[in-house]
Amino acid sequence: MGIYDQTYQRSLDDPEGFWADAAQGIDWIKPWDRVLDDASPPMYRWFPGGQLNTCYNALDRHVAAGRGDDTALIYDSPVTETIERFSFRALTEAVAKLAGAMASRGVGKGDRVIIYMPMVPEAAIAMLACARIGAVHSVVFGGFAAHELATRIDDAKPVMILSASCGIEPGRLVAYKPLLDGAIEQASHSVPRTLILQRPQLHADLIAGRDEDWAAAVDAAEPAACVPVLATDPLYILYTSGTTGVPKGIVRDNGGHAVALNWTMRHFYGVAPGEVFWAASDVGWVVGHSYIVYAPLLFGCATVLFEGKPVGTPDAGVYWRVIDQHKVAALFTAPTAFRAIKKEDPDGVLLGDHDISSLRTLFLAGERSDPDTIRWAEEKLHVPVIDHWWQTETGWAICGNPIGMELFPVKPGSATKAVPGWDIRALDPEAQEVAPGDVGALVAKLPLPPGTFPTLWNAEDRYRQAYLTDFPGYYKTGDAGFVDEDGYVHVMTRVDDVINVAGHRLSTGAMEEVLAAHQDVAECAVIGVADDLKGQLPLGFVVLKAGVDRPHGDIAREVVQMVRDQIGPVAAFKTALVVDRLPKTRSGKILRGTMRKIADGEEVSVPATIDDPQILDEIRAAVAS
Repeated sequence: MGIYDQTYQRSLDDPEGFWADAAQGIDWIKPWDRVLDDASPPMYRWFPGGQLNTCYNALDRHVAAGRGDDTALIYDSPVTETIERFSFRALTEAVAKLAGAMASRGVGKGDRVIIYMPMVPEAAIAMLACARIGAVHSVVFGGFAAHELATRIDDAKPVMILSASCGIEPGRLVAYKPLLDGAIEQASHSVPRTLILQRPQLHADLIAGRDEDWAAAVDAAEPAACVPVLATDPLYILYTSGTTGVPKGIVRDNGGHAVALNWTMRHFYGVAPGEVFWAASDVGWVVGHSYIVYAPLLFGCATVLFEGKPVGTPDAGVYWRVIDQHKVAALFTAPTAFRAIKKEDPDGVLLGDHDISSLRTLFLAGERSDPDTIRWAEEKLHVPVIDHWWQTETGWAICGNPIGMELFPVKPGSATKAVPGWDIRALDPEAQEVAPGDVGALVAKLPLPPGTFPTLWNAEDRYRQAYLTDFPGYYKTGDAGFVDEDGYVHVMTRVDDVINVAGHRLSTGAMEEVLAAHQDVAECAVIGVADDLKGQLPLGFVVLKAGVDRPHGDIAREVVQMVRDQIGPVAAFKTALVVDRLPKTRSGKILRGTMRKIADGEEVSVPATIDDPQILDEIRAAVAS
């Protein structure tokens, strides 16, 4: 057996021994009582009784080991023409000062803090400062509108919000403070304090008694020490869209998270301490949590925090400039980014302007990587291109090509094999394993490995119902696909109505709620249709109330704007079609899957349950127009 097979088999046969060994890579204040608490399945906990501090492991211990002057964080912002480097010592000091400012304002262990920030160093500093004092951070992506932020405020009930005056998009500023003010006003929960980072590009007006200037608060603060927390205490809450439109608060604990992410850096991503790792994502998403902020720093790598876009800041060569300038060893981004680069520079001409010889590996995740994009990247970069599959819930890779152990032949469209710790099966609706190559619901045998989510915030029943009930003894990923005869996992599609727009999972149910609120709309449906650039884009269908005779184009523009206002530009909702009716089953269920196939130009067989087959022709005509 090769090193992957040996490692993988041990992770399944002796998970407690396997993860106990992996945990030696983390500094513990107090050892765990046992590796796995399996007394109450399907609820499992890793390293109960153990005590540690995640911030200490990410920063202070590297300083203590004599690496204080080594680079920890590289801030590269083409939109502000800024590059700033933080050593482990400087980053530790900045984090300790912010943590002190928060602690002096009453933030303590277990308190929630919402972080609503652009891609600036202070965003990572804020996350680590929360971890330092045992507070639970909940980062909300800056592209979300006030309504979405308000729902998260009401669920997390933060004692403080950390934000900034603005974000910067190519050609425009996005004022954050009006969005934040609107969210606090909409929320039922009262937010007592905010710290606002004033960026030089835009000054925000502060509300006396609630808002404070970030820089002034930090300058006056005493540094805070690391606070011991239990391995099973929450590190953060990260909200992901649910099929009902109500966001789900994914909980990540401290112990298993640190152990698993630290282990992946060498064994999966194949990097070494001191090398430069770049996850070109946003701290508002799980990739940003795991592989911009935590994993590289835990392992002792330098991490790149990039405030820009793959194209337009200034051109499709910016990724190559960053790799060249900072000597990036591994790049992790979404297939969408490479589709955008390929569209702007199909021949890779801009690559000729830069030396990217430091780059050993490109990792793609966030959505299914299409074979054309993988082949283009392989041809242009001359490095292994690794498509890997994971989710907000899992926090790290479920499947992938484990270059840190072995490099397997690529099968385009497959995320290769299960990562050690993951037992992946494809099941039929009766929870029976299907034959190799047959499509089924992709599930993971319990217990899930460390670093995954032990529950949902204040919603254990929903956690059980959404993930653990349909296939007892397994975690339901919500994805469908198959495992082939070589053990390669092929992820084909979602089995629910959460769509994947440029790597961001968004709820069509939430968008339908917005459309349905329009005064002229009787009923509606939103589906995800295939898009060459973003993977999927939402497409809305609205049926008007009887007697409405306004121009359809006006109504379509209004509902598009409503989604933009209430969910945000991140939804990429740009098209709504007015139709006379929607295809439904006889029981009244809208046939969204059939509509999706029509919109994608696929062959559609008329469902046996449809109430009126002629409606499908009307949908085809609407899409064609």
